[in-house]
Amino acid sequence: MFINDIEKKLKDLNEQIKEIHQENEFNEMNLNYLRNQLTEIKEELNNSSNISIKEDSQSFINEVSIITSKKSKSNKWKQNAITVAGGNGQGHKRNQLKSPHGIFIDKKKHIFITDCFNHRIAEWECNAKEEQIIVGANKQGNRMNQLNWPKDVVVDQQNHSIIIADFENRRVIQWLNQNQQILIDNIDCYGLGMDKHGFLYVSDYVMNEVRRWKMGEYDNEGIVVAGGNGKGNKLNQLNYPSFIFVDEDQSVYVTDRKSDRVMKWRKDAKEGTIVAGGNGQGENLNQLFYPRRVIVDDLGQIYVAD
Repeated sequence: MFINDIEKKLKDLNEQIKEIHQENEFNEMNLNYLRNQLTEIKEELNNSSNISIKEDSQSFINEVSIITSKKSKSNKWKQNAITVAGGNGQGHKRNQLKSPHGIFIDKKKHIFITDCFNHRIAEWECNAKEEQIIVGANKQGNRMNQLNWPKDVVVDQQNHSIIIADFENRRVIQWLNQNQQILIDNIDCYGLGMDKHGFLYVSDYVMNEVRRWKMGEYDNEGIVVAGGNGKGNKLNQLNYPSFIFVDEDQSVYVTDRKSDRVMKWRKDAKEGTIVAGGNGQGENLNQLFYPRRVIVDDLGQIYVAD
């Protein structure tokens, strides 16, 4: 039965590869998705208790490679972008946004946006003409079913819950099937992140730190993983941390806004390293000016919303 399941997954993956090939859409995102799918199958084979392996034998799969004759389209960015959400002026209609801040894209390529000044979380499906309001349809407020200037959002793709940094209400709140639960209260939250193990990361712009919580265990103060040494621009300090990004190694990238830099804190590090900016406020290529969002791709390249 186990081998049959693996065979079915491989057949499904083969069909996806054929479809992408026919549509001439081999790009970095698709390649990474295919690599991840193959890696999951590899891990199932190597870790399965249903298969007997001799002690001196090798694992079934040691390396996964995807080879294509097509050159990746992401080597050079196109200068004309495609609007995937909003684009119809500032407003509160379902085809509009008003000061969008945080963004999260799930495995289905659905886009979740903190529509900050509309006090709601919007979901935009691929090629959709208008959004679906999934959180915050009850106007601005501090009730459990309301938001007040939400800044960031992540989706726990294990249980499909929406986790929000509810900025003015000073809380991190979870929405699951229209049921709300405050995960962390009395916190000056701004940015959110989640690693592959399900740990939740929250930046606190008043305490100038980033803390980590184990999923489901929020009845404690969490663990400081960046900053926590007062406000400042030393390597062990932060000054108004906003958005964060957590990579595969649990390293935390932080936009340190008032220090005009992006910091990287490796797991268990006592201080961070400057990976962007840090040369004073300005418009030169080695400078930043109140940086906002940061993301890091699979090649380790860092992208900053300056």
